[in-house]
Amino acid sequence: MPSYLVETYLTAHGAETRATAEARARSAAAELTRDGVRVGFDGAIHVPEDETCFFVFVAGSAAEAAHVARLAQLDPVRIVEAITSREEYRCSRESS
Repeated sequence: MPSYLVETYLTAHGAETRATAEARARSAAAELTRDGVRVGFDGAIHVPEDETCFFVFVAGSAAEAAHVARLAQLDPVRIVEAITSREEYRCSRESS
């Protein structure tokens, strides 16, 4: 399944806010999964200098990533598909 970056605004001093938002993201992903929508929360990347935080979700579509972001009250600025080196490595190992 693809990964999606959910970009949000977060102040440079928002570490506590990030931790709270991560807990909501984890909970929202678990709730949707229980409801039959396979969504996983894969962590967050806070860039304090840019006052930006990216929440990474594994989901079947951008719409599902948007849904879990709204459920977690993340107030996304944008949502984009992302490919990580981890995924490329896994795919290359599976095809060998």
